[in-house]
Amino acid sequence: MKKLFFILLLVPATLAFAAAPTTYYDSAEGQSSDNLRYALQSIIDGHYDVGYAGLYNVYKTSDNTASGKVWDMYSTCTWTHGQKKCGNYSSVCDCYNREHSVPKSWFNEGSPMYSDAFHVYPTDGKVNGQRGNLQFGECANGTVLPGGKALGKAGQSTFPGYTSLTVFEPADQYKGDFARTYFYMATRYADKCGGWGNAFNAVASNSGLSKYSIALFLKWHRADPVSQKEITRNDAVYAKQHNRNPFIDYPMLAEFIWGTQKGQPWYKTSTPIDQVEMQWLSVSPNPAVDYLLVSADGVDQMSYQLIDLSGKMLQSGRVNAGDQISVTDLSNGIYLLKVEAGAKTTVQKVVVNR
Repeated sequence: MKKLFFILLLVPATLAFAAAPTTYYDSAEGQSSDNLRYALQSIIDGHYDVGYAGLYNVYKTSDNTASGKVWDMYSTCTWTHGQKKCGNYSSVCDCYNREHSVPKSWFNEGSPMYSDAFHVYPTDGKVNGQRGNLQFGECANGTVLPGGKALGKAGQSTFPGYTSLTVFEPADQYKGDFARTYFYMATRYADKCGGWGNAFNAVASNSGLSKYSIALFLKWHRADPVSQKEITRNDAVYAKQHNRNPFIDYPMLAEFIWGTQKGQPWYKTSTPIDQVEMQWLSVSPNPAVDYLLVSADGVDQMSYQLIDLSGKMLQSGRVNAGDQISVTDLSNGIYLLKVEAGAKTTVQKVVVNR
């Protein structure tokens, strides 16, 4: 009986998580795929509608820079809360308004979507006008508005699956924010978004988002992890609307609904591997100091994926018995190790702790 041994490279992850109430997500535990999305909807629906005019008051705590100004993801303009609201504009930095990151025309300006603070952000009026109702996307040669203050660009999509139409690409540092916004909208309005079209989809296998949106937003979600800005915003909106964005509190939820963990049950404090027996796989030492050794009986070769807690796949490959990858120069971190051997697949938490 052969055993396969390999030492797995581990890369550290720096993540921040919002502090949701202890029992807030309890009823979603153990659910998977679209059932998980609907379980989350039952937790976050029925929120208090602050009203469209009330959004400006929400922004005073939800979108507030360290210097007390409006935090605008479409420009680097400096706004004072309550001043220079649009109105008319002709240039970037003339005024700020309320941007429906999911365009209001997609849901026929219906409520409570129209004033849901989780997707309506304070933004520069001119850049907001440039975006209009364009889908989010990537455009290698897009147009940035003049003046040096605008963030984002509009142009022909260069992202696979949607290359024939014009899209708006936000700044890199905010792509994850918008991805998690769309995950929220596809979940909070799981019973409605299938009829919105555009980035959303009624096909049950797509769990509320089009295939293009899933690929795009998972890419952005993994590349731009949850920031302190999002955590602060999540808590501030919760104080007003009395619901939360689950994908800020638990970023891995996106993987369990649309990504690498789809089909597996989700748990708040553990990965599914903690709920099942692991008779065929051995991982040691765990925590690891200089290396991680994985062995399996009766297997000559395995494939593996190393995934950080935001769902980003850091490394993948196939390894033979005796293959080793050193981790002596790497920092501490917590990761998910997905291993496939023959017809068997499992996921386990692994730790580097020197």
